[in-house]
Amino acid sequence: MKVYLAGFKTIEKKYTEPTKDIYLLSSFYEHRNGRYGNYILGDNHILDSGAFSFFGGGKKVDWDNYTLQYCKFIKDTKQKLFFELDIDKVTSLTHAEILRDKIEQSTGMQPIPVWRPSRGIEYWHKMCEEYNYVAISASGAYDSAWTRKKKFIPILQTMLSIARKNSTKVHGLGMTSMSLIQKLRFDSIDSTTWLNAAKFGEFQWFSNNIINKKQARQLKKKTIKNKEKEMLNHNFNEWVKFQKYADKNL
Repeated sequence: MKVYLAGFKTIEKKYTEPTKDIYLLSSFYEHRNGRYGNYILGDNHILDSGAFSFFGGGKKVDWDNYTLQYCKFIKDTKQKLFFELDIDKVTSLTHAEILRDKIEQSTGMQPIPVWRPSRGIEYWHKMCEEYNYVAISASGAYDSAWTRKKKFIPILQTMLSIARKNSTKVHGLGMTSMSLIQKLRFDSIDSTTWLNAAKFGEFQWFSNNIINKKQARQLKKKTIKNKEKEMLNHNFNEWVKFQKYADKNL
């Protein structure tokens, strides 16, 4: 299982280790101003459309223009793996399909379509039959909250089984629950959990084949703020250790 780490741009300027062997996910939304680091140019990078950034905000978006810019970025940076604009929640599935077709025509490649519950199980079958790589929205936010509940594990296992029968790879978007990924063998997943160092003063470390966490409640907020960059780098490196473990064992 490939574990992509999202949000690397947060520490990009301070990170001194090479990143060519690290699986990274970044969002076009982060780079839409035209500035990006070399880390997005390697074979171990996967590009998100950034559509999630507009959920819940009520902001009006010219999706046709956004898609044109997205396609240009994909071609300019020679992206090999990238997601569709899964904007079902803010417009409609029909609109998402139209934009997906535009991406395919413009890039000459298949984007990774993203399944949401509103698409239904038959649509999952269709995605797995027509695409080599598909994704399940599994961040736990909005309409993906169901993926974090134990009672729905059998449904997710069935969906993964359907994909395997079609020789289709599955990405779990935002799925890095240590307990769930032991039971749900995605081909790839991604996480921003390492960023909790900045959000909650949370220390994380790789041990016993999982990421362990401890919130530094004993530290004052000022101390946490002063050590934020140090903690972010530490947590990121611990996730890289887990990434290497998962790549061989999960």
